[in-house]
Amino acid sequence: MISTELRGGGVSYPVVIGRGFLATVGDRIKERLAPARCATISDTNVGPRFAVQLQNSLRVAGFEPTLITVRAGEHSKTLEQAGAICEQMLEAGLDRQSFVIGLGGGVIGDLSGFVAAIFERGIPHAQIPTTLLAMVDSSIGGKTGVNTRAGKNLIGAIHHPSLVIDDVDLLQTLSRRELNQGYAEIIKHAIIADPGVFKAVEDITNLAPLIKRNVEIKARIIANDERDRTGQRAILNFGHTVGHAIESAGDYKTFLHGEAIGLGMIAAAIISEKRAGLKRGERDAIADVLSKFGLPTKLPANFPREKIYGALKFDKKFEAGKIRFVVTPKIGSANLSHDVTMEDIREAVERL
Repeated sequence: MISTELRGGGVSYPVVIGRGFLATVGDRIKERLAPARCATISDTNVGPRFAVQLQNSLRVAGFEPTLITVRAGEHSKTLEQAGAICEQMLEAGLDRQSFVIGLGGGVIGDLSGFVAAIFERGIPHAQIPTTLLAMVDSSIGGKTGVNTRAGKNLIGAIHHPSLVIDDVDLLQTLSRRELNQGYAEIIKHAIIADPGVFKAVEDITNLAPLIKRNVEIKARIIANDERDRTGQRAILNFGHTVGHAIESAGDYKTFLHGEAIGLGMIAAAIISEKRAGLKRGERDAIADVLSKFGLPTKLPANFPREKIYGALKFDKKFEAGKIRFVVTPKIGSANLSHDVTMEDIREAVERL
């Protein structure tokens, strides 16, 4: 077991990383949260695999858990679904002394965190991510939210978890495609903040230290800009402006999140070559490492590119109609640019 402590929102919380945690997770949660009624929010893919063991562990530790299962997929991350979960929690007798556990990937983490933020004006939230992508990215930093028809995460709140438990054993059930999409966020962290990780990522055999390093990278970036006001935290969105638009254009069915972000990073690298001085060799290196993890580097010929441009106008990184785009001048560094134009973005997308 390895652990690291994160700070944000005036609170600190541990991220515990290791193997075989699920059977004793109730005791670990009890170290942070008093025994009470709680809701475990999961989905139809993850719940049948892990929820029974988790619920039993919670009961043994003195908690009164209620399991709430939603349909797997991005389409469950809605305001309506969050409201329905809150109603189920009220019917189960949960109150201001209760807490929420998110058991699943990024969709569940965002949804359960948002529910925790709004239920009874805010109750604690524990994250048990079950995907590599969620372990290294979405479970960290306190951003929660749901989607609208216009785009991703346009309704949400900053609500830090009380703890995050990363059980690497849970990753063994993932398909190769699901596991690989998590490497997109690891590669992103390397591009924006750690060239050493970029060089070493292909040779990593022990995931726990790699997860810990990525948690530390993200924690360091958000420490001084928790609510994304100064632009420092915005560099975490490298590849996400175009990536989110690609997800939306494909109706969240064509690409997994990490796959879309990988494509967005290639577009961002193309733009960075033009606007930030990124060398052609480093742009090609980004595409090469994504490809080695089975992540797409080209859009299908028949992909509805015009829908990408339509989705871009709802991106949260655009302010007062002005584009704030994350570029990388070299691997290991990133910054916000106000020089990128829609024509630059169109040109990059056309080259995907």
